[in-house]
Amino acid sequence: MTEQREKKRGRRWRAVAAGSVLLALAGYVVVQYKTTEGGPPRCEVRSADGEQRWELEPQMARNAAAIEAVAASRGLPDRAVTIALATAVQESTLRNIDYGDRDSVGLFQQRPSQGWGTVEQIMDPVYSAGKFYDGLVEVPGYTRLPLTVAAQEVQRSGFPQAYAKHEANAALLTSALVGRQPAALNCTTGNAQPVAGDSAEVRRKLVREFGADVLPADGVSGAGRSAPVSGLPVVSVPVPADGEGGAKAERRGWELAHWAVANATELGISRITFADRVWEAGNSAAGWRTTDGEKSTEVRMTLAQ
Repeated sequence: MTEQREKKRGRRWRAVAAGSVLLALAGYVVVQYKTTEGGPPRCEVRSADGEQRWELEPQMARNAAAIEAVAASRGLPDRAVTIALATAVQESTLRNIDYGDRDSVGLFQQRPSQGWGTVEQIMDPVYSAGKFYDGLVEVPGYTRLPLTVAAQEVQRSGFPQAYAKHEANAALLTSALVGRQPAALNCTTGNAQPVAGDSAEVRRKLVREFGADVLPADGVSGAGRSAPVSGLPVVSVPVPADGEGGAKAERRGWELAHWAVANATELGISRITFADRVWEAGNSAAGWRTTDGEKSTEVRMTLAQ
């Protein structure tokens, strides 16, 4: 009798265990579905081999793209971008916050009382990134210094070693944003309601962050202007040819394409094409897909309406 009870108890436990496994599997499937097709928008940057990944909120990717664009407008090296991104991650988690220690605000937690500018100025990512780079370029040999040392020379933080823990992610994100690693940054739209795009606003933001040279002068092949395709406005940004086997041009193209995908949710960009890749808001979980046909030599941003 005792042996029969033990056998029944064993069968019950096995049934419970099997049920738990099935529930866990179902939960995993639901989570995977929500993080790819539903749920809030998100961005992810990954290494070429896919082994290193970092997930960000769209606002974080957008702020990071602005930080990189300001460096590009000044002709600063990749190392400057990595230092700036690691600093901003530590100071604000790449969120443009209006609070902090004492009177610190913004991406880099700069203080109006210490001469960084007004609160309104510091809350502008372009301005705050510019002020950070102003200080960084004054540090002798900053590209060869440990990141913590270079960042501390600018920030004067009470916890300078904290910057080091963000260096790997900052370097990964830099590689994508400067265009060194193609199709490395993807943003999914999730369940966010699409917004209508404004071509004038896209051009304004491009020029404000990258500088006036990002768009050609008026009259040059109509580039940079709105060009309707299938009834939808398109902003096209040409990528100048180079004498380096196309490597420099391709890098510039991916720099602009990654900027576009980081800003897609806010600016109402529904489709981005460059080279032989396409990103579409309606299929954003698929990331950058390979297209058939001739490679595009410009970055084309189709806007939602």
